Amino acid sequence: MPFLTDIHKRKKAEEKLQREHQELLREQELLDLAQKAARAMAFDWYVQEDFNTWSPEQEALYGLAAGTFDGKYESWKKLVHPDDWPIIVDAVKRSHKSGDISAEFRVVWPDGSVHWLAANGQMFMDAIGRPYRMVGFTGDITPRKLSEEALRRSEAYLAEAQRLSHTGSFGWSVPDGEMFWSAETFRINGCDPTTKPTFELVLQRTHPEDHSRVRQVLTHAFDNFTDLDFEHRLLLADGSIKHVRLVGRLLRHPCGKVELVGAVMDVTAARSALQEIQKLKDRLHFENLVLREEIDRSSMFEEIVGSSPTLKTVLSSVLKVAPTDSTVLITGETGTGKELIARAIHKASRRAAQAFITVNCAAIPSSLIGSELFGHEKGAFTGALQQRQGRFELAHAGTIFLDEIGELPTETQIAFLRVLQERQFERVGGSRVIPTDVRVISATNRDLAAAIASGAFRADLFYRLNVFPVHVPPLRNRKEDIPMLVEYFVKRYAEKAGKQISKIDKNTLKLCQSYPWPGNIRELQNIVERSVIICTGDTFWIDEAWLSNQNAPARGAPGPLTQTLQNHEKALIETALKESKGKVGGRNGAAANLGMNRSTLELRIKQLNIKKHTFR
Repeated sequence: MPFLTDIHKRKKAEEKLQREHQELLREQELLDLAQKAARAMAFDWYVQEDFNTWSPEQEALYGLAAGTFDGKYESWKKLVHPDDWPIIVDAVKRSHKSGDISAEFRVVWPDGSVHWLAANGQMFMDAIGRPYRMVGFTGDITPRKLSEEALRRSEAYLAEAQRLSHTGSFGWSVPDGEMFWSAETFRINGCDPTTKPTFELVLQRTHPEDHSRVRQVLTHAFDNFTDLDFEHRLLLADGSIKHVRLVGRLLRHPCGKVELVGAVMDVTAARSALQEIQKLKDRLHFENLVLREEIDRSSMFEEIVGSSPTLKTVLSSVLKVAPTDSTVLITGETGTGKELIARAIHKASRRAAQAFITVNCAAIPSSLIGSELFGHEKGAFTGALQQRQGRFELAHAGTIFLDEIGELPTETQIAFLRVLQERQFERVGGSRVIPTDVRVISATNRDLAAAIASGAFRADLFYRLNVFPVHVPPLRNRKEDIPMLVEYFVKRYAEKAGKQISKIDKNTLKLCQSYPWPGNIRELQNIVERSVIICTGDTFWIDEAWLSNQNAPARGAPGPLTQTLQNHEKALIETALKESKGKVGGRNGAAANLGMNRSTLELRIKQLNIKKHTFR
């Protein structure tokens, strides 16, 4: 019986051992599965014996085949990236005190690829306090490290892009007031990155004059849940001003929380560049205007033609006054070449190398003549979006020619008088005094004495302008110059039309010398150009009917019908002058309203004895 009892006990013991062995195998299997699932593999390092037990999965993390690691410290060291071995050494040293070991490092596989591992474990000490065993797990963290690196690069690229484009980002949680600013947003606002961004700080940095507008725009966006896009100014701590553009969008989260996200752009340089471009554009506009006027004048007269005594008297006066800086007033009928005389004075003066700027006072609306002459500041009137230079600034050190000075509005006459007296002016809407060094030449076909008597022209301005008067005679008083002028214009327009004209009909010359030319040289020029166009041979001639029609209104005593037509014409012209307040030329002048050429209307006003100054 005792023998049977021993066998029974042994069987029981064997069964227990078998169960424990099976349980151990199941636990080992679970451990292996857990290691594989977590990519965290076990290691067991006996420090003093220099023997490290790695699971096959642990070897795989180092790119090794199962069973190929010899467990030696130096063999392990060779597998770790050289730059990261000091990290492991430091982690081991720290584990002597804390007992815990934790390190992230790179390993280099045999194929040369680099992988990131994270080791976590426990260091055990012997009885005398020496490390003797380290147990832990190693995990593959390469995907996380690659994601972190990609995120870091992305953030670095974003930060650099914001710096280069002067664009910062921000976020504002409206309910709790929490704000986020990117590094560039701090720089734009002139704040230290350690400063806590708040709405109060935003207002503190906003220019005082823009406070109310910023609040109004934000309130409207919040109330209507709309996007933001507006510009305002910042006043920084050093007193400098920045122009910024803010764009943003309101987001409503599922929990009901509202957040404003957006970007702020420093547009100071862009605005300065736009202002500079606008100034250059204005300058180019004026220069083009001057060039167009130069072309118009050169197409009208290229040089003074004639040798009559009356013309020689005028040229003698030009030679005498040109070297001086005296103000010159040129008088004469329309079309006599007053502008050409003014140019001759400029060319013979010491200012010849500088600008010659012309202004037709009758062609500019009275509301804009001040701006045209003296320039204007931004915001001086509706449409004044930028500062603009006037003709006096463009003519600095040169000559300005004011044609039809008699058409200058009274309020502008006062400002012009100040320029003549004090040699300085102010832009429209400005307060800065601008000195000017300009020679003034003016011209008129009006009777300024009558204009002074009627109050339409200031006497003191007349005396300032009339320092040196030059009267240009009408063409009918220099008939000996007509053949020379006809020859000159024929040659000019024949070359332009590509025609060979070598002769001038004698009867045509007689006709031209007998005709009174009420339109003076301009009328002669137009008639010659018209005749060249229809001329088919080598002889130039003018249709006598053209000159008869031109002179018809002035011939003979008017009959009943003619008188009625003239009275009707006079009434129409007077009505147009009344509506234009006596202004003949320009966009809103009587000539434009009647659909007539300005010079033609001037001639009819004179022939019908209409006093246009009485309609001002």
